[in-house]
Amino acid sequence: MAKSKLLDTLKARFEDNPQRHPKVKWADVQAKLEKKAAALKALAAMEETGGEPDVVGVEKGEYLFVDCSGESPKGRRSLCFDAAALASRKENKPKGSALAMAEAMGVEVLDEQQYRELQKLGKFDTTTSSWVQTPPAIRKLGGALFCDRRYETVFVYHNGAESYYAARGFRGLVRV
Repeated sequence: MAKSKLLDTLKARFEDNPQRHPKVKWADVQAKLEKKAAALKALAAMEETGGEPDVVGVEKGEYLFVDCSGESPKGRRSLCFDAAALASRKENKPKGSALAMAEAMGVEVLDEQQYRELQKLGKFDTTTSSWVQTPPAIRKLGGALFCDRRYETVFVYHNGAESYYAARGFRGLVRV
């Protein structure tokens, strides 16, 4: 995606959703974006895979862009959790893993707390689910965590890290 088109898309989304970033000015965000080619590349990848990234906060002077698509991004579904999980599958391997794709895109996978904070800004993953960062102790035992929103409540669940579903993807975070 061309830089100018990406910036126009991000600006329009920013202006359409002021409740996600009160007291943040687009001109300040764009000024930082203009200096961060890697962040623009990551945001373009988020956009191209259906993530609809938007600013959801500021932390330590950095703007936080998170996927704000209503459901888990379509271009990032049907993935197991990580490379070890992918390697462990003998048959019916998915196309890849969430952590490897996130790394290739230059984004962080949300952790449970970041996911819960996102849910305060809207209703996300009401028919899909999203992998989230998993504590090493759980991962060591073969598990991985995912979240969704059902019955007006955010749930965190576990699954084998090698599992994958058409309705499960991941949400990314980019710091600018």
